[in-house]
Amino acid sequence: MKVVVLGTGMIGTTIVSEIAKFEGIESVMAVDVRQESIDNCLKIARNPKVIGKTTSLSIEEDFINVLEGADVAVGCLPHSLSLTAVKAAIASKCHLVDLVGSMFIEKMELHTQAQEAGVTIIPGCGVAPGITNFLAAQGIELLDEADEAVLICGGVPRWPVPPLWYQVVFRLESVLGLYTKPAVAIKNGEIIEVPPLSELESLTFPEPVGACEAVITDAHSTAFTLKGKVGNLTEKTVRYPGHWEKMKVLAELGFLDHNPIEVQGVMTAPVKFSEKILSPKMKGVSNEDVTVVRVEVNGTKDGKAKTYTWEMVDVYDHERNISSMAKTTALPAALAAKWIAEKKISETGVVPIETVIVNDRFAPFLEALKELGIHIEMKD
Repeated sequence: MKVVVLGTGMIGTTIVSEIAKFEGIESVMAVDVRQESIDNCLKIARNPKVIGKTTSLSIEEDFINVLEGADVAVGCLPHSLSLTAVKAAIASKCHLVDLVGSMFIEKMELHTQAQEAGVTIIPGCGVAPGITNFLAAQGIELLDEADEAVLICGGVPRWPVPPLWYQVVFRLESVLGLYTKPAVAIKNGEIIEVPPLSELESLTFPEPVGACEAVITDAHSTAFTLKGKVGNLTEKTVRYPGHWEKMKVLAELGFLDHNPIEVQGVMTAPVKFSEKILSPKMKGVSNEDVTVVRVEVNGTKDGKAKTYTWEMVDVYDHERNISSMAKTTALPAALAAKWIAEKKISETGVVPIETVIVNDRFAPFLEALKELGIHIEMKD
């Protein structure tokens, strides 16, 4: 079985390392635009199955050139390249597990093409979207009638420092996208858009997190796939107390706007200026982080009120020497790719993770994640 991993940043490198360890994997091609990134990936993976390849990854043909002949690919790319990767995977007749959950409607429009090509495309297969999605779907399946599903996730520093009490693990550009884009949710059975940074909620997670806050962020595919199965559904992102209020002030003042303005004769988007200013303020004092997940589904079972809750508190992985967010994002995608290769996932088309890791596949997938070091507990 031949695997291609598109992108060798922190997540891509983790996926390369983990997939190469799986039985039945013949080779793993690590693809990136930068040779330096590939060299670092090969150094970390330290596996003879892994080879590297540089390419521009700017047009669909670039992707096709590296996907042809492969069995499964995993996309670890910026959002702007995700749809191109999906199209190329279909054209190459290569299964694809994609970390990116955005542009879901555009990807679903390719469902029939993917089916005709006989390939499986799983979009948004990380921690959120990803783990949160199939936990919510399973909770809904367990109920006779589901009233509400709340999907909560967030990555926070193990040792937070002022003024923002947050450290960037991946791309700040992606983080700020959460703060500026309207969030899709389900309210009273209908899909709606909620303003960014809205519905602030205080909550608590077990140590080492403690008190924190969450606001509504985009529910990605679940707003569409679970509509009609649950009355209300929202996804929320966690930060330490005070962070959201400070970011909301910046948003209200226009510092997160994308429309360019003139500064001393140069046209600049305020958000790009803000990225430069905020980046050093979000470095943190340590690479150690914590990822939290809580998915709660309420409804009725056998005529009685019933709630299903799953929770995860995951810390920096010292054995692998990777952040918790890297681990909890990479391993679900690596495992899904493995299951496709083993034909444990056989559906073709564009199939969101919450439509395949449910019912009979749910417990085995959770157990496999546990064996890889991700522990998700069902709470009474």
